[in-house]
Formats: sequence, C-alpha cells, structure tokens
Amino acid sequence: MADWVGAGTAALAPLVELIRRHVLDAARLHGDDTTVPVLAKGKTVTGRVWGYVRDDRPFAGPAPPAAVFFYSRNRDGEHPKRHLAGYAGILQADAYGGFNSLYDPQRSPAPITEAACWSHGRRKFFVLADIAKSAPGSERPAPLALGAVRRIDAIFAIEGEINRLPAEPRLAVRTARSAPLVTELESWMRSERARLSRHADVAKAMDYMLKRWAAFTRFLSDGRICLTNNAAERALRGIAIGRKNWLFAGSDRGGERAATMYTLIATAKLNNIDPQAWLADVLRRIADHPARRLNQLLPWNWHPPVIQHTAAA
Repeated sequence: MADWVGAGTAALAPLVELIRRHVLDAARLHGDDTTVPVLAKGKTVTGRVWGYVRDDRPFAGPAPPAAVFFYSRNRDGEHPKRHLAGYAGILQADAYGGFNSLYDPQRSPAPITEAACWSHGRRKFFVLADIAKSAPGSERPAPLALGAVRRIDAIFAIEGEINRLPAEPRLAVRTARSAPLVTELESWMRSERARLSRHADVAKAMDYMLKRWAAFTRFLSDGRICLTNNAAERALRGIAIGRKNWLFAGSDRGGERAATMYTLIATAKLNNIDPQAWLADVLRRIADHPARRLNQLLPWNWHPPVIQHTAAA
C-alpha cells in the first residue's frame, strides 16, 4: 500500500505544484503545524507537518480555497522560512518563534505581515477562568480571566455578523464597533496587569497578548484579516485524527508522501469535492491529459465523469 501511495503521489505531483502556487499566490495565508510520529530505530521521533491555507471566503474573495502541506523531521524555523521563501503577504499564525524571521523588516523579498490569533489569546484566559472557579485562594484571578473572556467574546460576536462580507464593509464595521472594544480591552488589561505579580498565570495570559498587540490589532486596519487562525487548525485536524489510525509515518519519505496526500485531500474538501471520487478519476486521466490543460483537473475546476446507463433489454 505504501508503494501505491508513493506511485500516486508521483503521478499527481504536477497537480500538487499547481495547488502550492495557488496557495502561495494569496494575499493572506493561515499557517500552523502539528506533530507526526516517525519510525526510527526501536522508537519513534517527532516530525512535523506544516499546513498553509488560502481561504478568501471570509472576505468574499473569488479565489477558490486550497491548502498545501509540508513534512519536516523537526520544528526548526528554517522550515517555514523555506516554505514561504518567496511569499510577502499576510500570515495568520500563532506565536511560534520560528515565524519571527519572516516578519523581519530587512527580509527579502519583503517582510511578511504578522496577524495574531485571538482564539489563542482567548484560550489562555478561558482555561484560567474555568480552573479558578474551584481553586481555593484564587478569587482575584478568576474574575480577571472571566472579564477578559467576556470582553473578547464581544469582539467575536461582531465578527460573526460580518463574516463573508467584502473587505471594505468588514473594515467599516470594525472601525465603528470593534475598535472601541479593542481599545477598552487594552486599557483594562494594562491597568489590571500593573497590579499583578509577573508570576501570576493571568498576568502571563495578558502578557501574551500585550507583547504582540500590534499583531493582534492588525485586523482593525485590513478587512481581509480574520480574527483567528482556525482555518489552519481545521485543515490540520484530519492529521490529528489520522494519527490514531495509522500511528506513525514509516520514514521521512513516508512523511513527505503523507503531506502530499493531505494537500490533495484537504484541498478537495475545502471545495466540497469528494476526495475519493476526484482522486480516482484524476489518477485514471492524468497520464493522457494535456499538460497545458492540467488546471482542468484541479478540484475547483473538476467535474465528475458522466456515467452512461445502459437500458435493460
């Protein structure tokens, strides 16, 4: 079966390259990574699969959604640096330090613009609020964490109303309604933070956001930016679920093949195409399909074959 997958990924490599180019041609990307156990001598080591998602639908963009995945043996920052070597748009991601060199003003061809994920920031407060409810001696941190969650939820509620509107109307609503809430949240956090010990968990949750405030508030100046990086997390969810079934990649080559297959499968799903039907048809056709019309086989251009029914005699 591994050989079949290898042969399939080799045959479909031209389509994967077209998907990669399409994804990296986006003005805005979602990026994230997840672990993949890789078989080694007598044990497994922890590899990574990196995912980058293009999805313009939240701001009514016409380009079809797509995802591309890459495998690496470790989580060194050199990997996203290589994946995004020619990219200079917006990257929505978590606070992983390996992305920092991408935001360097001196980067060539140009710095990538960082947009932070409010889900990550909210999650830190949410966990503290939940834990502190029953923790003795934590009366102050619980209300603070809960207060942060409620303030952030008010911002999320506005985002829910403007999802899938064009960028300009989204930005107008954010300017009128979200910006005052964000300003109030910052003022409240800085005031409360000054009263807390630097060792307090809720202080660390506040610092996570305040130290990256420019990246967290960038959505207020660009209607294309989402409030969260959930698109990348959803794309990687299939890998997290799959790990429980296939357990590990047999080798680095197996990890690379898995990344290729996830590129194809995730992109098909993003376009509401049945991956099995699409892959079966494309594998039958691709060897004889003209190279100059290869884009016809991409999920967003593909049409299921017409099944001819023979009338019973």
